[in-house]
Amino acid sequence: MGKREYYNRKTDNNVLKRAIIAFTTTFIGIMLIGVIVLLVISSGLKSETPSEGSEDLEANYFPKTVKIEKIEKAVQPETSTQVMQEEEESSENTEEKIEIEIPEEDREYTYLLEPTNEDSITLGFAGDILFDDNYAAGNAFRVHGNSAAGVIGTTLLNRMNQVDIMMVNNEFPYSDRGTPTEGKKFTFRARPQTASILHTMGVDIVGLANNHAYDYGEQALLDTFDALSSQGIAYVGAGRNIDEASHTVYYVTPGGMKIAFICATQIERLQNPDTKEATSTSPGVFRCLDDSLLLTRIKEAKEKGAYVVVFIHWGTESTTELDYLQKDQAIEIVQAGADAIIGSHPHILQRMDYIQGVPVVYSLGNYIFNSKTLDTCMVVLTINKEGTVSMQMIPALQSDCTVNEATGEEAQRIYNKIMGMSPGISIDGEGFIRAQ
Repeated sequence: MGKREYYNRKTDNNVLKRAIIAFTTTFIGIMLIGVIVLLVISSGLKSETPSEGSEDLEANYFPKTVKIEKIEKAVQPETSTQVMQEEEESSENTEEKIEIEIPEEDREYTYLLEPTNEDSITLGFAGDILFDDNYAAGNAFRVHGNSAAGVIGTTLLNRMNQVDIMMVNNEFPYSDRGTPTEGKKFTFRARPQTASILHTMGVDIVGLANNHAYDYGEQALLDTFDALSSQGIAYVGAGRNIDEASHTVYYVTPGGMKIAFICATQIERLQNPDTKEATSTSPGVFRCLDDSLLLTRIKEAKEKGAYVVVFIHWGTESTTELDYLQKDQAIEIVQAGADAIIGSHPHILQRMDYIQGVPVVYSLGNYIFNSKTLDTCMVVLTINKEGTVSMQMIPALQSDCTVNEATGEEAQRIYNKIMGMSPGISIDGEGFIRAQ
């Protein structure tokens, strides 16, 4: 009996020992698995979280599908439908995809843009530029090594490079060929390689619808398209035919925002102007003396859900007074659906206004075009995702073949000058413009 009892206790002890070993082994296994899982999660969080001291947290989380350098902030898509998504470093975890439909007819004219801020887009505009080194301003760029540094002031250059899309009025062709238009007082032409200066200015897109794009004829205009394309600079307002010349240029963001640029000229106001209008079979500029096609393009862009900018060459040179066509067409352009109107041609600043809530800059004036001392500016539009838009004027002074940001009393003088000719607006100390 006693022996049997001993046997049973030993058996029970063995069972207990095996149970303890099994529990310990299982517990250690679970702990090891837990440690491994924690390490994996920790590694994933490190890849997703900005490093300590990061200055721009939003930039670290911005979609990286399209990586764009500053001098080439936008690239053309390769397919008609672009799918861009927010990606984490871990391929297992991705955000919801945002699908952007690009119509077939717009493929060659659409660029993918990665803004600095995913909730807004900043657009910068400046007036007339000239790179022809037979003239003083163009020669200044040549003297400075075909660079804007030393010609455009540092603070202005910084502002131009900081906006998401920078646009200027390109008032000349890029070519070594062609002959000057007979009987024309001023004809401009810049060496094709000077198109690289645009990169140093932070320029992304240029307007070609003006009265000097055709100064050296058809061949020089065609060379202009090639020179700009070789530098990755978008252009609008001229083309190999009227479809290309009048076609809207679009920028789309990973977040689905879309900006449209339309550029046209109503100068010269002649039936047979020196600056040839593009036709179905010949190159030229997009003319809008008869603005029916311009209004159609605006309506098309608006129907595609874009914020529509109309960059227009109009007005009378060297006067602050608006002419009848500016007044009439501004209303028509707004009624067609434009969200902003930016004007050039008069070579001096003209009034600014809001028409039915749409900002209108009638003339940006010269930016860096000659050696005269003239007030000028850069205008910045900030378009927020929720629909609000702000307009800011950066006052500047063109003088002795340079252009520099105006500050202090000089800036206030320029603000007062614009407000004096623009009864419908007010400008605060930082240059923000509001309708009164």
